[in-house]
Amino acid sequence: MPRTPEQTLRLLLELLLTKDMDAIAELWAPDGVAEFPFAEGSSPGRVAGREAVRAYLAGYPERMDVRAVPEVTVHHTQHPDTVVAEFTAHGRTVRTGEPYRLDYITVITTRDGLITRYRDYWNPLAAASAAGTLPDLLGSLGPGSAR
Repeated sequence: MPRTPEQTLRLLLELLLTKDMDAIAELWAPDGVAEFPFAEGSSPGRVAGREAVRAYLAGYPERMDVRAVPEVTVHHTQHPDTVVAEFTAHGRTVRTGEPYRLDYITVITTRDGLITRYRDYWNPLAAASAAGTLPDLLGSLGPGSAR
């Protein structure tokens, strides 16, 4: 029996804590997409396909050391293949060694237990601050930079 969307989400978060980015990519359907509606600067707004997701995630543990996801709330929708999750990640920024706390709202749609669409609504300013790249992000914003 395939995983439910909530089970897939919870597995993704467990794998994030173990820093197994390849296993996270394997949760995507071959044609699944990851979308980041609030992305700015050099961050992509959309990543299409499992292998592109794998490439996108490849260096994540070298940038962000996620140590805990203590708060997860899952909201079920009228569509049984879609859930909305609110969660908080705590960790350490590898570049600066500083602790961080980031809040997320994610909408996940699955088919046969695999992610077909992952919409991640995060605050790019908070993420850049946590990553120690806020000056770079702010420098990239300006006239003509809107997506």
